[in-house]
Amino acid sequence: MSITVTGKIEKKGFGFGTWALVTSEGTTYELKDPPEELRKSLAQVTIEGQIRDDVMTLAMIGPVLEIQSFKILSS
Repeated sequence: MSITVTGKIEKKGFGFGTWALVTSEGTTYELKDPPEELRKSLAQVTIEGQIRDDVMTLAMIGPVLEIQSFKILSS
């Protein structure tokens, strides 16, 4: 299932760190293999991707979102 979500990129402190997208509603998505451009804290970004129910992680902070495309709205 493909979804489009907007939120803030944050690094969560698990192990070496996990990159996440946190929406204004408070939903946290763990980003699967984010590109270099998204591996920094950003004020606002829109990501189109797919929820991966077949992937488990150590962080387990929310649904795993595999990025198909993204747009940086502000940094």
